[in-house]
Amino acid sequence: MEGSQMPGKHLGFLFNHDHVHQVAHSAPIAFELSRAFPQIRVTLIVSSAAQCEMLEVIAARFPGHRCAFHLLADRRGWAWANAALDRLAPVRKLWLLKDNVEFFRPFDALVVPEKTSLLLRSKFGLKHLRMIHTRHGAGDRAVGFDSHSGEFDLVLLAGEKIRERLQASGALAATRAAVVGYPKFDAVGALDAGPRKLFDNDRPTVLYNPHCAPHLSSWYRMGRGIMEFFHRSQDYNLIVAPHVMLYRRRLQITVDRFSLAWARSIPRRYRECPHMLVDTGSAACTDMTYTITADVYLGDVSSQICEFLVRPRPCIFVNAHRLEWHNDPSYAAWNLGPVIEHANELATQLPLALSSQDRYRPLQEAYVRETFDLTPEPSSHRAAVAIAEFLSD
Repeated sequence: MEGSQMPGKHLGFLFNHDHVHQVAHSAPIAFELSRAFPQIRVTLIVSSAAQCEMLEVIAARFPGHRCAFHLLADRRGWAWANAALDRLAPVRKLWLLKDNVEFFRPFDALVVPEKTSLLLRSKFGLKHLRMIHTRHGAGDRAVGFDSHSGEFDLVLLAGEKIRERLQASGALAATRAAVVGYPKFDAVGALDAGPRKLFDNDRPTVLYNPHCAPHLSSWYRMGRGIMEFFHRSQDYNLIVAPHVMLYRRRLQITVDRFSLAWARSIPRRYRECPHMLVDTGSAACTDMTYTITADVYLGDVSSQICEFLVRPRPCIFVNAHRLEWHNDPSYAAWNLGPVIEHANELATQLPLALSSQDRYRPLQEAYVRETFDLTPEPSSHRAAVAIAEFLSD
């Protein structure tokens, strides 16, 4: 199947988002595909210079790749207006799709980590274009298992848990799926990397990683109280690293369940505290620097919990909305550590989480096995083979 046996195809990997956090989920597949199957033309299609820079960093892990790069044209010519409107809604990525329809037309298939690009087929006339979904993250949020997953021709899955849930929802009834592991680990060398020293002390370091969706996130209701607890603490360091979109788009609006909230500025006393690190969007938020380094995870519904638990460690989950979460698969991770509803519970629950890790470790290890189907074969290569086989049909 590999190498010269593969018939020539032109495959695009599209990166069309406001930030770079989705790049590592599909870029390793592109680079590996171009090496293992040289008859497949692979073009990396980006919508920003930042995406291109991140791709170049990842490319260094895949010497000999044959990928071409293409920056999408913003044909409307009013970038200032795009930037202003994009602070409220993701209008630019929609316009880029519409404005570049003719560029996408010659491709045999398009590989994407998100679902917005399905509009190329459903609204913009490219009925012939085969769509492949890599997903981004391996979390449990309900939106990751909606009916749109079934609109792709091929879906690449991190593990059996995701396949089983999509099958139960009926989303895979007319869609081909392949379990391939987690290519992001190949992009950042996560399985071989060790913790970095981020603070000039030996205190346990807690990573606070709230999501951006107002109806699910702990940030808007409890973020300030959580930061204040750690600001006063003499026992812990705190990394504050929200979902990268939380401060990219300060007014957060969700459509899967309508909600909106304003992300207030983070006070200077937290940003300047020597045992607190506040990061609202650097590369470290997406390359697993913090999830590899932290001793304790504190969060709500971010899929980064899955990446954190590749090396099992204590977790605490924040139920800011007092949800009835038990037996809901969208909150499966909340069984892996204590769940709190008030910031003042941290005084007792942090020591408890640290002391009771032996109780939670077997649950965390089982969760990781179900979430990530990892084998000695790199995930990026498994995904490349799955795509090549799909294209040969």
